[in-house]
Amino acid sequence: MAATLRIQSDWSRALSRDEGEAWLSCRSPGKPTLYGSVTRRGLSSNGIPDIVASEGFVVGEVTKKSILISCPHENVSTKFLAPYTSFCRIHQKSITCLDISSGGGLGVSASTDGTMKIWQAANGEIRRLLEGHVYDVNCCRFFPSGLVVLSGGMDAQLKVWSAEDASCVVTFKGHKGGILDTAIVDRGRNVLSCSRDGTARLWDCGKSACLGVIADCGSPVNGISVGTADNSLNLGTPEKPPSEREVGTEGKILLLAREDKKLQGVGLQSRQPVFLFIGSDAFNCCTFLSSTYILAGTQDGNIYQLDVRNTNAPIQVIHRSGAPVLSLLPYRDGFIASQGN
Repeated sequence: MAATLRIQSDWSRALSRDEGEAWLSCRSPGKPTLYGSVTRRGLSSNGIPDIVASEGFVVGEVTKKSILISCPHENVSTKFLAPYTSFCRIHQKSITCLDISSGGGLGVSASTDGTMKIWQAANGEIRRLLEGHVYDVNCCRFFPSGLVVLSGGMDAQLKVWSAEDASCVVTFKGHKGGILDTAIVDRGRNVLSCSRDGTARLWDCGKSACLGVIADCGSPVNGISVGTADNSLNLGTPEKPPSEREVGTEGKILLLAREDKKLQGVGLQSRQPVFLFIGSDAFNCCTFLSSTYILAGTQDGNIYQLDVRNTNAPIQVIHRSGAPVLSLLPYRDGFIASQGN
């Protein structure tokens, strides 16, 4: 595995001062971590920060918004980018989840400060406070319309909100434990949730009703993702005809990231198991790269890429650090991963 070069998250703020300093580390699997620092000594004649690195690290190109740092000993380099903008006043404590509307105009986020808020993505101006969950909100996301929000909390409730007036239009009850993740089927007439109670459930927004338990795993389900299955995949046949209230479930597969080290695929309409893959630790998150390829991240820092047509062995296992993989998002021809470090 390649070495990983890291810099503390608030480096741009630290180096904005005349003599600021930020810490560096370079980690290569199986080797001791190399530590160092970068220090700002002022400004050059053209207004670019004059930055130097401690022994073992080299500073390359520096601009007002980026800095290139390399570690010759491990033959690795990384360009670090300053935030385009920062919104520091939306929440007072850690942000646990966020989403941006399809049009890019609004953001929604929840925090350990006990609040869930809708805000302008352009300037961070708070538009709405969504109040109604009893305990912490674990997950929130926009419907495709960008006008409605879906949230799940530790109170075992799934709620649908109007982004326009902050009213809670639907509350789903049925889970016996905190809701850990949600997914939206097509345009949102049906939604999905997973819980600490080990189940994943399908809900009908129009009737405020549970359409069925898609899976009962006997272990907390930390994350879910729904996608269109490859045509060659056998999704199974429903034991009874699906409800007419099910919209868009045909041909879909539901991924379940489970606490018991298992990643499971289930036919959304059939409720039948499609595959079961055992990883190195609890799975925290999962996502589709395409109808064929999927990703899943574990508590011990592994990211598995799998082919849903044959999950006997992963296509690759990516391990950049031992920190938990907390979320995965497809991006262009690759993906973005966040880890708990």
